[in-house]
Amino acid sequence: MKLLLPAFFAFASVSLFAQEEVKTLSIGAEAPSFTLPGTDGQDHSLSDFSEAKALVVVFTCNHCPDARAARDKVKTIHADYQDDGVALIAISGNDEKALRLDEIGYSVYGDSFEDMKKVAEEENYQFPYLYDGEKQDVSRAYGAVSTPHVFVFDADRKLTYTGRIDDARRKTEETGRLYLREAIEATLKGEKPATETTRPFGCSTKWSYKRDSVTKANERWAALPVTLSELTEEGAKELAKNETDKLRVINFWATTCGPCVAEFPDLIETYRRFQTRDFELITISTDPVDEKAKVESFLKKQQAALSPRTVDSVKEEGRESNNYLYTGDNLDKLAEAIDADWNGALPHTVIIAPGGEIVWSHTGKFDPVELRRAIVKGLE
Repeated sequence: MKLLLPAFFAFASVSLFAQEEVKTLSIGAEAPSFTLPGTDGQDHSLSDFSEAKALVVVFTCNHCPDARAARDKVKTIHADYQDDGVALIAISGNDEKALRLDEIGYSVYGDSFEDMKKVAEEENYQFPYLYDGEKQDVSRAYGAVSTPHVFVFDADRKLTYTGRIDDARRKTEETGRLYLREAIEATLKGEKPATETTRPFGCSTKWSYKRDSVTKANERWAALPVTLSELTEEGAKELAKNETDKLRVINFWATTCGPCVAEFPDLIETYRRFQTRDFELITISTDPVDEKAKVESFLKKQQAALSPRTVDSVKEEGRESNNYLYTGDNLDKLAEAIDADWNGALPHTVIIAPGGEIVWSHTGKFDPVELRRAIVKGLE
């Protein structure tokens, strides 16, 4: 199994990442040595597990939907076999700087080491979760091509199985052939697994050479036009109906509102994260109508563009923008049109499901993680 992945070259103060070919470990190969930082604050080495009768290495990450679907399986397998002398470790080899925002549309978290710590705590991982995203030497040595990608080694640390966990695809329960369990049990008996290799299937490893795609994606977004339309009370009522198949986030803000300005970058980043899914962002400014130019200037600086993936659906609704300036004299009418429970304090954010039901609301500066968690839940 071969993959193109990064090599690091240093020329004076300039760093370049290039693609090179790598091969996944062959059956019978010895486990490459490593020492990596863990989310528990400790460094972990291959030698730390020398007494284990078998070692399972799971290359995974935070953001990938396949990896997320496998979390409970990995935890259960660790629990089921730890008393049999099986050690299990998880490693994330993704370079978080090589991950585009539109690739994180199924997760609350990205793949940074700090985000790994949050996932490990929330998921109550009882096994080491290690970070290899900085240099990716370990991922390169093992030839981890996707997330998740599992490797099973015997007591002599010779590879007995590599590939996927089972045939469940993205289902959270184990179904079909349970390749990993079969391999563990055969390895403990000193036997060859009935199946020694399978294709892992999942999101590709985010090698450092892919940082260039992130740069280009950011440049494309920055070049998108930012528009602003005027919004009437009737228009607000139409937005609240949400007669689309999209989860709709509406943010009320003003240029003179400190928390509004502070949270706006997180709002745009969140929009970019989920733009590939059935999701859209609408911003509504409560600034005076005669300050439209000021509102437009702020939106442009924040790169509050309409995603190209949403342009067609917006046009189908007869709309021209995802940004609005309310033109009515009475702001009570705006609140009553969209969220009658809003007390008027800014900022205010609501999530409206298809059909018009408000499924989440928050007054004041939102916590980006909590907003994204609500979005992920609404898109399930």
